[in-house]
Amino acid sequence: MESPLPVLLDLWAPWCGPCRTIAPVLEDLSRKYHGLLRVAKLNVDENPRTAARMEAKSIPLLLFVKDGSVAGRLIGAHPASEIEKGLRSIL
Repeated sequence: MESPLPVLLDLWAPWCGPCRTIAPVLEDLSRKYHGLLRVAKLNVDENPRTAARMEAKSIPLLLFVKDGSVAGRLIGAHPASEIEKGLRSIL
């Protein structure tokens, strides 16, 4: 995964309740960090091989990616403050 900006990658599925719960939080963070961070989503049902390569055993799974490498992971629905702690490792 290549990006000139750090990436917050959300691995999710439409049937996942916690995934839907954190979606607005991620949208807010995307606006807050616009230009500093790219927020991307990966539907694990539509991309099972990619999800397996990223070791997605549970969703929602947030990956904090910097310079093409995963610098951190959060599993489950977390509040914005917890996600922002993870963002500090890549910003």
